Amino acid sequence: MASLKNTIARFLEECRSMRELKQLHSQIITSPHFSEKDRYFLFSRLLFFCTVSHSGCLDYATDVFRMIENPNLFVYNAMIRAHASKNSNGEAPSSCGALILYKQLLGRSIVPDCLTFPFLLKECTRRLDCGTGRSVHGHAVKYGLGDDVFIQNSFISLYCACGSMDSARRVFDEMSSRDVVSWNSIIIGCLRSGDLDSALNLFRSAKKRNVITWNSIISGFARGGRPKEAVEFFHEMQMAGDEPDKFTVASVLSACASLGAIAQGKWVHLFLKRSGLECDMAIQTALVDMYGKCGLVERAVEIFKEMPKKDISAWTAMISVFALQGYVKEAFDLFTEMEALGVRPNPVTFVGLLSACAHSGSVEKGLWCFDLMKRVYSIEPQLQHYACMVDILSRAGFFEEAERLISNMPVEPDVFVWGAVLGGCQMHGNTELGEKVAEYLINLEPSNHAFYVTLCDIYAKAGRFDDAKRFRALMNEKGIKKVFPGCSMIEIDGIVHEFSVRGSPEILLEKLTCMLNYLSDAMKSERTMLE
Repeated sequence: MASLKNTIARFLEECRSMRELKQLHSQIITSPHFSEKDRYFLFSRLLFFCTVSHSGCLDYATDVFRMIENPNLFVYNAMIRAHASKNSNGEAPSSCGALILYKQLLGRSIVPDCLTFPFLLKECTRRLDCGTGRSVHGHAVKYGLGDDVFIQNSFISLYCACGSMDSARRVFDEMSSRDVVSWNSIIIGCLRSGDLDSALNLFRSAKKRNVITWNSIISGFARGGRPKEAVEFFHEMQMAGDEPDKFTVASVLSACASLGAIAQGKWVHLFLKRSGLECDMAIQTALVDMYGKCGLVERAVEIFKEMPKKDISAWTAMISVFALQGYVKEAFDLFTEMEALGVRPNPVTFVGLLSACAHSGSVEKGLWCFDLMKRVYSIEPQLQHYACMVDILSRAGFFEEAERLISNMPVEPDVFVWGAVLGGCQMHGNTELGEKVAEYLINLEPSNHAFYVTLCDIYAKAGRFDDAKRFRALMNEKGIKKVFPGCSMIEIDGIVHEFSVRGSPEILLEKLTCMLNYLSDAMKSERTMLE
């Protein structure tokens, strides 16, 4: 009955739902016209739908798999793929996971192929199981598949995800041929590990780039504290003729927000309108953030109100803008409106609200907010929340309360928590506590210049100039200098110029020197005339 087998096989290919699939499954089971070979073939097709289709069901696939006697490599690969991919929705691993299936495969003396290992490595990456991943790596080499580019890319992704950048780089450097995925994987790994310079060198060396490459370098530099370069990459991308997507635009808007580069931010907004890219909720939220951080709060509010739908990220962005710009009442009014609409706040929302309280000195509101977060929304405070709360109390001079809160923290306080106390001591001239906290922080991070400088300022305000000199001498003795020297940025005609003690562009400095000399000569001439 070859025609019936082919008909059901065709229906399985055209299947669109589990309901249809179950009907076909019942036909396969009940029909007396199929040989064991035919059923094996049709079960394999049925299993393929369950494991690959978005409409498929892994539990059903597992039941079908158990009905197949002596499954072959195709069947095992389909099941391994399904189990390695299924956990994107947060499902817990089942007892029949990808690694267990691989052990069964080997137990049946079936030789894995180039389709087996990428999904096994995906499972190891999801689990952040570098040890098992290394064992799988050894198996791939053993079976002569260590040079397969797709498998090597999976190795790089695994090692990068587990933070083993030396191993990732070794695999990358030993590759005989690389595709764009290879370059993207190693660049993203460097960016996530904070090694922006290595990521940049790799980006410059990349023989192949796509929009993911550009998005990775732009977002990585925007988040990594180098937003000016992120904006420059965006312009370079356009000059290279590569088309940005909405993720590119969101990252560039974030960089403009960090720079306060409103002219460039407006230009990106205009580019977005002209490009025809979808201005979805994420982009609109990025626009709210950009305009707000650049000081155009009214424009941020306009965009926020125009949004047809708002998720918690959008509400939080607007609340954070109000907090940053000192609009405390507006921040809490918006929070009340958000609650009334049934939108549940997240931990970041409360960071924004507590920051608003810190900047305005609203201790009672801060305490209320901190309590609301725990009591009503069951959000356990994180280090950021404690740092904000300690900052609120320390700025108000409530040092005993701040120390009591720190002593009751369920987690170890970090430098930001104690740094908030030190800032309060500097503000209120609390020399005794400031001295104790600063010395603790210096022991914790002996090369951090900020603690020495703050303590020297506390001593100077207290008239203890000998102690201030002693700590400055200690800084010189240890060779401690500002890691990030002070700098200022100004945007002129859409170009952001940076001035710092590290120096500025030579041509710009020449122009500034000429202007300063001109002003100096004019002032001297004016003084001579007055005399």
